[in-house]
Amino acid sequence: MQVKELFSLEGKIAVVTGAAGLIGFHHCNALAMAGANIIACDLDKVKLDELSEKLFPNSIGMVCDVTDKKSLVSVKEQIIRKYGKIDVLVNNAAINDMVENPIKAAEESKFENYPLDLFKKVMETNVTGVFLSSQVFGTEMALKGLGSIINIASTYGIVAPNQSIYINESNEQTFYKSPVYPASKGAVISFTRYLAAYWGKSGVRVNVLSPGGVENNQNEFFKKKYSEMTPLNRMAKADDYMGALIYLASDASAYMTGANLVVDGGWTIW
Repeated sequence: MQVKELFSLEGKIAVVTGAAGLIGFHHCNALAMAGANIIACDLDKVKLDELSEKLFPNSIGMVCDVTDKKSLVSVKEQIIRKYGKIDVLVNNAAINDMVENPIKAAEESKFENYPLDLFKKVMETNVTGVFLSSQVFGTEMALKGLGSIINIASTYGIVAPNQSIYINESNEQTFYKSPVYPASKGAVISFTRYLAAYWGKSGVRVNVLSPGGVENNQNEFFKKKYSEMTPLNRMAKADDYMGALIYLASDASAYMTGANLVVDGGWTIW
């Protein structure tokens, strides 16, 4: 087989959850450029419509709630009616830390004060959403005897957050990375290993892609501190994960399952 063929996704059907997010578009774009038909799933219909206009003609946007099994089953049935199969699933939908009042961010994000309802909400999307999406779409792959599931985790699923990078020039703690994001992403990594072992004999490969922090209009002090903690001395660009995603989705990684592919500019080596 030629190298181009190894990385080709020509004729493959790929489902991407959280497709309208910061790196979700680039996941979709990468898969589409490799030849796949994309089913871009997200809760935000407006952003999904905008995304669909930017993607290739072989892409379809579908409103979907990853925490609602009925919603996922409805999407799956539409895909099977149209294409007859699902080849790739990218579990990208997730909630990152959000604090409603920036003035109170430091106090509200402290572990001692972190709200239980927010903890449950993030776990519901970041962990239950991966479980349900894998169950609904992955089962279809297992029945066909072939497929690749890629769960998007984080460096914070591997190492603890360094809270010092959120201290500004005035030595003020502007924010604390929450306990729930690392907990949820660590769970995703463990769940990946479980599913890889469970579905290995069914021909379904399950791997993790753990990205580092993506530059997205953060404060200059934060970008500087973050960059200094990576050997490559920069934050990621939103499209820095496209190559890794294609590798995991394609036959180039045919003998790879249960692995965590860390693409973080070297953040976790120190």
